[in-house]
Amino acid sequence: MDATAAIEAGADALGFMFYEQSSRFLTAEKAKAIIRELPAHVTKVGVFVDEDVDTVNQTAETAGLDTLQFHGSEPPDFCSKFQQNTIKAFRVKNNKSLGQLHDYNTNAWLLDSYVKGILGGTGEKFNWNLAVEAKRLGKPIILAGGLTPDNVRDAINQVEPFGLDVSSGVESSPGIKEASKITKLIKNAKGSSIVKGLWS
Repeated sequence: MDATAAIEAGADALGFMFYEQSSRFLTAEKAKAIIRELPAHVTKVGVFVDEDVDTVNQTAETAGLDTLQFHGSEPPDFCSKFQQNTIKAFRVKNNKSLGQLHDYNTNAWLLDSYVKGILGGTGEKFNWNLAVEAKRLGKPIILAGGLTPDNVRDAINQVEPFGLDVSSGVESSPGIKEASKITKLIKNAKGSSIVKGLWS
């Protein structure tokens, strides 16, 4: 099981995709079955894309989520309606992409690569200097986009993010994680001792 491999390797958080168009989609009931087996210290993150408030709340309650990650075009007031910790994801194209960050008073900001027509899981990295800039705005930064076992230490040394969100970089095919890649990435990341959290 992907979740078991990630936890055994040392992941601090697991992400559960509730966007039906994603190859990584799963239902709230399937997420619940995984989450109830997880250690208490592991953060359970639900990933949503332009869902309504009621659906998010119902999914979070059913699955047992403690953190909500919004990866669509959700406005700032939407992200403030929930009791759980919240993360807003931004697709970073250039410096102008950072202009909207300060409007979102979420617990953290996730920075992902901009690829036209694709919301996430692109396997593409962006200019990490922009992530360094974003850190100056004062919120914890979670770095995503094109992270692999081979470049994760460089990413951490350059950005010093609060956490990492990794998906395609540890997959053998879309939606299928590879245990050896997970283990190698987390080992390389935690060897740096800077990063606080690892999402998988």
